[in-house]
Amino acid sequence: LEQSKEIGALLHVGQPEYDAGFGAGEKAKAAGVNSFVCVNHYITNPASVERCQGYADALGVELGSQMIDAGQDPGEIRSKVMAHLQANPDTNGVLTLGPTSAHPTIAALNEIGRAGDIHFGTFDLSGEIADAIKSDVIAFAIDQQPYLQGYLPVVILTNLARYGVVPGNSINSGPGFVTKDNIALVEQYAGQYR
Repeated sequence: LEQSKEIGALLHVGQPEYDAGFGAGEKAKAAGVNSFVCVNHYITNPASVERCQGYADALGVELGSQMIDAGQDPGEIRSKVMAHLQANPDTNGVLTLGPTSAHPTIAALNEIGRAGDIHFGTFDLSGEIADAIKSDVIAFAIDQQPYLQGYLPVVILTNLARYGVVPGNSINSGPGFVTKDNIALVEQYAGQYR
């Protein structure tokens, strides 16, 4: 959003990352999460930290050591998640920031017998994440709804060119939450409208 303003864009269509993390934290808090681990596989990207910070703030918990720098290697991510959960057995929530960290976290939870036992939210979708949602291992995946990110700017620019009208505010295309309740529709339209 800020980068869009800096380059003089009319408005921004996208997902504010802090707000997406906060929405994830609200869902986790409603499920009883009070101690978590945020598995950050690209910690040098400020947007990834915003996701974890929003989650922590919604829970009313300090982020601190609950965000781990997981790196990019799947085996290393799995090991770090297992080590964190073993050192902090009261952890009852996990947030991953995409398939890179979600897939090894699923493996870690399976290995230590906590799959389906710990509230698990993630960003983005993959076949493996969809399967984990359907099997109650992952509660939700946050989707910034890329179809809307592409479609809405075309509609906005068309209206600007035709009629000289443009919304006065940026538009959040996400967070959209993919859950067991809507996963069938998401899969049906994947690659077309999702």
